Amino acid sequence: VDKMIITKQYRCIHSASCQCSKGHLSEDAIFLVFHNLKWNPKLIATLSCVCKWFDDLAKRVLWKEFCRTRAPKMLCDLQSTGSHVVDGNWRALGKLLTYCSGCTKGGLFKNIQNPVPGHFVYQTRFSRTSGKSFLLPQCRTDVLYVSDPCEHLDQGEEGDLGFFRGVFKSFATSKVRKMLISKGANLHQTEVCPYCKAKLWSMQQAKMIPQSASCRLGSYEDYIEYFVCLNGHLIGNCT
Repeated sequence: VDKMIITKQYRCIHSASCQCSKGHLSEDAIFLVFHNLKWNPKLIATLSCVCKWFDDLAKRVLWKEFCRTRAPKMLCDLQSTGSHVVDGNWRALGKLLTYCSGCTKGGLFKNIQNPVPGHFVYQTRFSRTSGKSFLLPQCRTDVLYVSDPCEHLDQGEEGDLGFFRGVFKSFATSKVRKMLISKGANLHQTEVCPYCKAKLWSMQQAKMIPQSASCRLGSYEDYIEYFVCLNGHLIGNCT
């Protein structure tokens, strides 16, 4: 019986009459608290770990409000097709806006010998204009927002490791996705997107990285690599 009760609580949608939400503050009260805290992403992430009720609230409301506050023009554009939620969910986008995923040795980026730990970034600018440089000419009607590189200058002989990230608008109908499928590009066998856990395509393997991307990033050795997940999140590295 105890196991059945636990299962029921785990799957609960937390309606107004929900028994497992008793004792919590109301959603309106929590909304006002986080509004006053300027939608602090670290506190939202911490709240999400408390219980399933708080995690559900963070996914539906708090991360959405954080994204709208952090990047209002970008969010307006991403939702201009009438979608009520961006590809990959609000929490994934909130993490992408604030978190550099770094890398592990032997992970996605083969040119990196020393691991770079993931970390929060104070603020990052995402540019739709820069995004066009990462697309082949025949795909430049797609909308892609790309961040400024997050440089890690403490990597010794590794030099400047510029990690960048991005997000497509309506990736499911994009020309990039159609080209990846038409080319028969393979999804990475082991690695997944650090933001939404979806499978990844290698743009380098698909030979879909234009020279304009290296020019935009000022890559010293013209080495640039990036991956796009099934939800349209982009993660990349340049040296």
